[in-house]
Amino acid sequence: MKALSEAHKEFIEHLRGKKRTTSTVLAYGKDIEQLVQHLTENQKNSVHEVTPEDIRNFLLKLEKSGYTKKSLSRKLNSTKTFFRFLKIQEYITDDPASLVEHPKFDTKPPRILSPMEYRALRDTARDDIRIAAIIEVLLQTGVRIGELANLKVDDVFAGNGKEGHLYVAPQENRTERTVPLNKSAEMALKRYLEVRPKTTNKALFVTKTGKPLLVRNIRTAIDRYYRKAGITGAKVNDLRHTWVAHHLSRGTSLVLISKIAGHKRLSTTERYLAIIQPPSGEEKVKLEEL
Repeated sequence: MKALSEAHKEFIEHLRGKKRTTSTVLAYGKDIEQLVQHLTENQKNSVHEVTPEDIRNFLLKLEKSGYTKKSLSRKLNSTKTFFRFLKIQEYITDDPASLVEHPKFDTKPPRILSPMEYRALRDTARDDIRIAAIIEVLLQTGVRIGELANLKVDDVFAGNGKEGHLYVAPQENRTERTVPLNKSAEMALKRYLEVRPKTTNKALFVTKTGKPLLVRNIRTAIDRYYRKAGITGAKVNDLRHTWVAHHLSRGTSLVLISKIAGHKRLSTTERYLAIIQPPSGEEKVKLEEL
């Protein structure tokens, strides 16, 4: 019989072996730690003792504690991944999580910043050269915050006198891609690189002591500048949403935007068409600055 605590440790090592990002491993680890703690409190100590009802009760407990249905769905995703791992390892014969359905919740449409809002954000952060560069890269390239946090100095390069580019390394199930850098993004990056702390660390964005700037640090900083700019209801990822919506609303090719954004499916990009009004006529194949 495999103890839940041991299975939890093996699961984390399995994720690390799969080269999952640190943030993903931490998130899964915390989710399963909560599950194991709940099960242990209810006298369930081995993996084969867990039933679908145990998992439903765990989610119910979290809901009563104030977790949203979206958060519960994410917790259940972690739980399902955990029990699939246990079944593959033959620690269990039946997967109790497979019988638990995800809670239903309404997905809000992405928040699109208006030109007045993202210009105000840009102006507010202007004197913070590092965060100004981060905002400009997110706004002008549409890269994900996790991708930005993983950028290396060598990922920024000029294209032989042509428009600069940004190399986005593969992460988990996402393939590598090269994203064009327009003049605004290039200038912001060059300005930052001139004052970037001297360090042997290869991370593009670093702290004053030369350590990599973490995703949570980036979120906190940008949220602070949102507040200073008087922008409400916006998150870091909304800069990416704004980039996609901006280009589609100006007639840029749907396929091109999907490719640069790193969407796995074209349907993901097509969802933005429900909240913008694309112009009629010939598609553009060149990106504009925001």
